[in-house]
Amino acid sequence: MDNQAFFPSLAEAQSWLDGHVNLEATAGDTDGLSLAPMRGLLSALGEPQADYPAVHISGTNGKGSVAALTAALAQAWGMTVGVYTSPHVERINERMSVGGDPVSDAELAELLGHLRLVEDHLATGHAGSLPSWFELVTAAALRWFADVAVDLAVVEVGKLGRYDATNVVNSRVGVITNIGRDHTDGRLGWEAAVMGEKAGILHSGATAVLGPMDAELVAIAAEESPEELLVAGQHFELVENRPAMGGRQITVRTSRDCYDDVYVSLFGAHQGHNAALAIAAFEALVGQQLDESVLDALGDVAVPARFEVVARQPLVVIDGAHNPDGLAAAAATLADQFTVLGTVTWVVGMMRDKDPDAMLAAIGASGARCDLVVCCAPDWPRALPAAEVAEAVRRRGIDAEVADDVAEAVERALVLSADEDAVVVTGSLYTAGAARLHLTSRDQ
Repeated sequence: MDNQAFFPSLAEAQSWLDGHVNLEATAGDTDGLSLAPMRGLLSALGEPQADYPAVHISGTNGKGSVAALTAALAQAWGMTVGVYTSPHVERINERMSVGGDPVSDAELAELLGHLRLVEDHLATGHAGSLPSWFELVTAAALRWFADVAVDLAVVEVGKLGRYDATNVVNSRVGVITNIGRDHTDGRLGWEAAVMGEKAGILHSGATAVLGPMDAELVAIAAEESPEELLVAGQHFELVENRPAMGGRQITVRTSRDCYDDVYVSLFGAHQGHNAALAIAAFEALVGQQLDESVLDALGDVAVPARFEVVARQPLVVIDGAHNPDGLAAAAATLADQFTVLGTVTWVVGMMRDKDPDAMLAAIGASGARCDLVVCCAPDWPRALPAAEVAEAVRRRGIDAEVADDVAEAVERALVLSADEDAVVVTGSLYTAGAARLHLTSRDQ
């Protein structure tokens, strides 16, 4: 094998990877997408995705949390579990992990080196268009999972569904968390159109698990002919969902059992719903009720940048909410689970394809406090200029300041905050990631 294909460092591997089309960065046209490049990649890699079953998770919000919760249950069951999520918060390695440990720099560089060889082969053959950035990273994860012989892969869909690069896995359970207005023009019929795309991950021979949704959307899922269709509120139910110290206390009823007083170590009522989905999905995968010792694993789950409390006095929260529903959930969590005696400063940076008025309205509708917004733009091609965010804030009669970058915005919010105040950093996972990196370096 040509040693020149392999990279001496992950940095050089990433430089090669970044030379490929990246729809996460460009929000490019998704018309005409095909799974052919992905299938070509995996064929050249020996069809690694066929070596293990998968739980495949789609939906507008909550995918990453449901993935983490499902993986925790599977690990407590005794499985070796690979998890693939996107986007990453700080480092690309976060996208793929086994047993909770992310892929090492050396392993990822080697995987990408193999993919460079495969790409060279595809380029000289007749395989059609070359793979994208996301397709290459997805292929690296699926190959790695086979190499380490996982018992189960828990795979989060990227932006899409039917034509998402992940829709090649050996899915035994497909989960659709919810349908919200994100990556859509909002025209009449948008919910059905979005569901039609998301439902493309459902397959005959696999179980479909759906979050709470209208009958019209459930019918669209049924058109994909899954072997079994389980819908929240019909086939399983979140009976109780109340705040607890450090998270939630939930009771979930399924056709097999009623799981009482399960502790979930994630903040927010929405995380109770996510945990119910994870329980229903994993129960369907193993085909039997779950022991208390398995459910206890939900009390040790941590998901970076999902209402993550990183400091107290003042309270500092990082949340990667990137659409109105996500921001509403973050704001509701603050109001529901925290008592802030002082002021609340929001640090907000979002993408250009978002409506800042709708994003900010979601905060206000939740009943959460918003005394000041420090506006910023993450270092990402699709970022909305901070000045435009500030204009939207001021239109709502709220004080706004503009910072040059995320780090400066976080520092400004902290300078203005006393022990009894709160700072919430949100608007995008790219904003969240930059804030986490800054706060980590600040504490060193």
